[in-house]
Amino acid sequence: MHSQLPQPRGNSRRQFLQHSAVAGTSLVAAGSLIGRVHATVNETIRVGVVGCGGRGGGAITDALRANESVNIVALADLFPEPLSATRNNFSSNKDFSARFKATPDTCFEGFDCYEKMLANCELDAVILTAPPHYRPDHLEAAVKAGKHVFCEKPIAVDPVGVKRVRETCAVAEKMGLNIVSGLCWRYDAGVRESVSRVLDGQIGKVISTQADYLTGPVWSKAKNPNESDMEYQCRNWYYYTWLSGDHIVEQFIHSIDKALWIRNDVPPVRAYGTGGRQTRDDLTMGMIYDHFCIVYEWADGSRTYANTRQFRGCKTGTEDYIYGTDGTAKLLAHQIDGAKPWSFQGDKVSMYVQEHMELYEAIQGKRPTINNGGYMCDSTLMSILGREVCYSGQEISWEQISESPQDLRPQGYQWGAAPEVIVPQPGKYRTPLKA
Repeated sequence: MHSQLPQPRGNSRRQFLQHSAVAGTSLVAAGSLIGRVHATVNETIRVGVVGCGGRGGGAITDALRANESVNIVALADLFPEPLSATRNNFSSNKDFSARFKATPDTCFEGFDCYEKMLANCELDAVILTAPPHYRPDHLEAAVKAGKHVFCEKPIAVDPVGVKRVRETCAVAEKMGLNIVSGLCWRYDAGVRESVSRVLDGQIGKVISTQADYLTGPVWSKAKNPNESDMEYQCRNWYYYTWLSGDHIVEQFIHSIDKALWIRNDVPPVRAYGTGGRQTRDDLTMGMIYDHFCIVYEWADGSRTYANTRQFRGCKTGTEDYIYGTDGTAKLLAHQIDGAKPWSFQGDKVSMYVQEHMELYEAIQGKRPTINNGGYMCDSTLMSILGREVCYSGQEISWEQISESPQDLRPQGYQWGAAPEVIVPQPGKYRTPLKA
């Protein structure tokens, strides 16, 4: 079936707290549901996982490596196969089996799997690694149930979803719950030090940045003749904007987040760009683009030139270049050239393990409460802004995308018909904007 993207049905930490004061009232009452905001150092931290695909399995490994108190006690997924595979893999793993305690009785499937897990299991924390579309529902339910959260990126696929997450993170702040984002470069020692030096003025005033994320294609799944359209889209979720946000939101968000970070988490004022779909041409490739090129403009006149593509057989490379009045920096190389040259020489823990390590130490009270809600919302919205300026061919401001009523949720969640699909055409597609 072919049609347009589903049309609407109707920032930083300081921003989401301001914007969410009223909306958080009903959830704050859920604070009485919190069993333990802090666990003692020797107590077990009981963790449930929502989304048991490749990212979920990786997050389980990282969590178990990060803290000896972590026990994985429950799993939830839309489909039964990932549940069985994850349980079998970790139950037979000699390094982790003693702390992997999910049983058939604590494994839940279906669109409401997360609700069943939260209602039937004693949990201290939840790992959210399902496809991005579901993140606002999953995070809201976890916070309402009083759980600490590891929240994979991105946190939504549309502006309405970002607003919901911003409100939920403000509630989590008031409840003393930890929210750690899967924007993992924020937890990399070399990148942290590189960004810190740039923000301290080591390359002078930032004039522009260049973000490159040039890769090959990712996985895709052929359609089973016995599958409904909805089941197929959910299994092949990466290729449907309503489920993944497109690869600019699902993958390139890492580079976009660093462009935001280097501006002290102040978002841009506007963006424009171009993109398209040059190599994706069959049914397994859904509706998403395969390349984007965006210019983000900040109030101080600086710009980020952001480029991403997923082409087979082409040059690949990922780096963030920062150009200042007194030098340049390469964030992933952890290197500064110019008047004050520098390169990172310190030790590093895997950033994937580090983000979990800091979450569980905060749960144990060994470090202050963490709430990454501000930047994970703004980086997601900035990625959506990039998608929408390329889909539409229009310039869109930060204010416009922030207030957009775009809501990509389907009318319901059941097997059968799926949202109709069409590749957005610049000049014809229009981003829903508030009148």
